[in-house]
Amino acid sequence: MENNRFPVYIISKGRYEKPLTAKIFEEHNIDYLIAVEPQEADLYAKKLGNHRVLILPFSNLGLGSFPARNYCWEHAKANGHKYHWLFDDNIQAWYIWQNRKRIKLDRVIRAIDFVEKFAIKNDIDISGLERKTFSVTVPKKPFRLNAHVYSTMLIKNSLPYRWRLKYNEDVDLCLQVLHNGGTTANCIYYLAEKVATSAKMKGGNQDELYKGNDPRKKLLKAKMLEKVWPQYAKTVIRFNRIHHFVDWKVFQKKKPI
Repeated sequence: MENNRFPVYIISKGRYEKPLTAKIFEEHNIDYLIAVEPQEADLYAKKLGNHRVLILPFSNLGLGSFPARNYCWEHAKANGHKYHWLFDDNIQAWYIWQNRKRIKLDRVIRAIDFVEKFAIKNDIDISGLERKTFSVTVPKKPFRLNAHVYSTMLIKNSLPYRWRLKYNEDVDLCLQVLHNGGTTANCIYYLAEKVATSAKMKGGNQDELYKGNDPRKKLLKAKMLEKVWPQYAKTVIRFNRIHHFVDWKVFQKKKPI
């Protein structure tokens, strides 16, 4: 196995037939655990092996992914690790900026190692990798500091915060850190690209939270964040749909050494 310093977790539900992130980790020889609900444990084990499956102590809570995320956090903390990685289950490809182009990454461990070293050296609370979709110009620096990190997250286990929202839980966690003076770092040099979940993949939170593409649910999703963080978040129309907006620039005056 490749030598990643900290434990790697994937949270997944209903995607045992096509566990994209796990498939990439298998191909690139990355050690990981995939956290799944008990009723699907055998199905994931059949696909990936029993040694890969971390069985959650609950099922069908209807709360989104945050209980599973917190379980992985506590699992890593109980095993004495300083950080843990948490990945969404629908990452289909990894990239690197090279010769002014985004090209496929030959070894995923390169990206993991790069982020880990930066987080350790600068005592970053939450770090991760930007999506290829959102890194479209050659980066002048490898990290965007004190902004939103999502989907691929390296989290410091000693943080006093936890996942807690049904919707936009990643934004909320980053805001908990930044509001209280912490630091986040989003790598824009190495990239990870997800499948467009709502359009192309079954499973995940689609059935429990977003089924039917109901605009009222999108409004609820945005308003929930605005209710918790009225000083930072507001509900707007973006890309012809209801969306939340957070101006992360308010946090970007603080830089790590």
